[in-house]
Amino acid sequence: MRSNYSGPVVQLFTEDQIDFEPLKPHGQHSSQVMPSVVGPSHLLAESQLMALASGQVVHGSTGSPPAGGDEVLSIEDLASRFHVSTKTISRWRAHGLVAQRHDIGGRKRVGFLLSVVEQFVSSNPLRVERGSRFSQLSAEEHGKIIHWARRLATAGACPADVHRRIAKRLNRSVETIRYTIKHHDQEHLGAEVFPAADGRLRPETCARIFQLYSRGDDVDSIARRYHRSKASIYRVILAQRAEHTLQLPLDYIPNALFDRRTAEDVVDQPFPGTDDAKRARRPTGLPAYLASLYEVPLLTREQEVWLFRKFNFLKYKATKLREQLDSEKPSTRLMDQIDGIYEQIVALKNRLVRSNLRLVVSIAKRRVSPGDSFFDLVSDGNMSLIRAVEKFDYARGNKFSTYASWAIMKNFARTIPDEHRRRDRFRAADMDLLQSAADKRGDEIQLRMAESDRLQQVGRFLDRLDSREQTIIIRRYGLDHGQEPQTLKEVGTALGVTKERVRQIEAKALEKLRVAAAAEAVLPELE
Repeated sequence: MRSNYSGPVVQLFTEDQIDFEPLKPHGQHSSQVMPSVVGPSHLLAESQLMALASGQVVHGSTGSPPAGGDEVLSIEDLASRFHVSTKTISRWRAHGLVAQRHDIGGRKRVGFLLSVVEQFVSSNPLRVERGSRFSQLSAEEHGKIIHWARRLATAGACPADVHRRIAKRLNRSVETIRYTIKHHDQEHLGAEVFPAADGRLRPETCARIFQLYSRGDDVDSIARRYHRSKASIYRVILAQRAEHTLQLPLDYIPNALFDRRTAEDVVDQPFPGTDDAKRARRPTGLPAYLASLYEVPLLTREQEVWLFRKFNFLKYKATKLREQLDSEKPSTRLMDQIDGIYEQIVALKNRLVRSNLRLVVSIAKRRVSPGDSFFDLVSDGNMSLIRAVEKFDYARGNKFSTYASWAIMKNFARTIPDEHRRRDRFRAADMDLLQSAADKRGDEIQLRMAESDRLQQVGRFLDRLDSREQTIIIRRYGLDHGQEPQTLKEVGTALGVTKERVRQIEAKALEKLRVAAAAEAVLPELE
């Protein structure tokens, strides 16, 4: 039976190894011929043929040139001719490129017959072309890849798009471009084309991106800054916004009204009275910033109920909407609704606080004593007022001013003795010196008069501070009736500095005020 096999074994024979003799078997036309292999000296051993067919190295005789004077190429020669790496040559050998051992340069080395190589190329054109696209990069090509990749990344292209576009432009494989950029980023930390190449951003980086977006930076600039696509930045912003929404302070005082279907109608009733109600008479001789507190009218009982009812109902409503928010797939529409309601909540809270700032100043004036800082008392009182707004239950029938006064005085009763004890502890070592010093303090009436003079001159003392110090003092102690007192963190966010820096500037400003007061003999304890 005649074999139909036409694999590599048959293709390895040259014309010198095959003679054609006309055979005339029975039933066959005389014009048909069959090849016959003749001459054992022209044949390879059967084991060598099988090795050649499987792509293995043939261990033949060395030292003699190959039959027919065929050129022998080393692995390096072959890699240079096709502009590929030696690893690619090894992969070609696994796919049928036959190698033999030859004397090359006086050494036994693996070589490839040129005719065998040409036959492999003609049989595997796509494989050879693909391998050439994995060839080693020159320094110039490497520089171009990094330069183009950085430009595309800055423009907002994602890594996959960058790899594909550069590969097409340089006629290289996408994998070559990807590996080149990845290796560059690993070797150049801090100057990466794609920071965090695994696709994940650190939590602090995500928080910073959301902070930049919240303060007004556009997505394009953020994407260029962090070498990310705009789609990636939008995903980060959405996730951070959902986390921010879930952390909003929405604790409210429950009320049976909120669960009724008519709650909206009751809460949305017109505000009782008018906003331009008669303002209280401003005492004479007050500094400008204290006098401005009297421009905000006090609230009536009905107005307090209206404000606190709406304040807590809106927090109740926002809480119910937030329960529907899926942190994995947050809804922008739902978060917009919650943010809109929260803005109303903040506005109501600010109005309640501003309407009662005079209460804090009044109580602080009664509790201040020699050695106490009036500004510290106002700051503590403002924080107590803010907490009182959050905790007040209007349904119990009490006036908020009564509840807030109790909360502020309770806080003063706790903090002032603690401050005195700390001060006494540090002064104990100098008791003898204090006893030997002359007591220049006057009686109680004189102290009160000095206190009144001090309050009148505070406004003038503020002029001795620079603009940033004035801003921090005004924001920290709620001296501007247009906004509520702010924490260190809130002031720092507004000014673009850390809260520790705000604390340092505040302490420096207060020290300036104390020095100014001492220079004019306003503070009796500094005389």
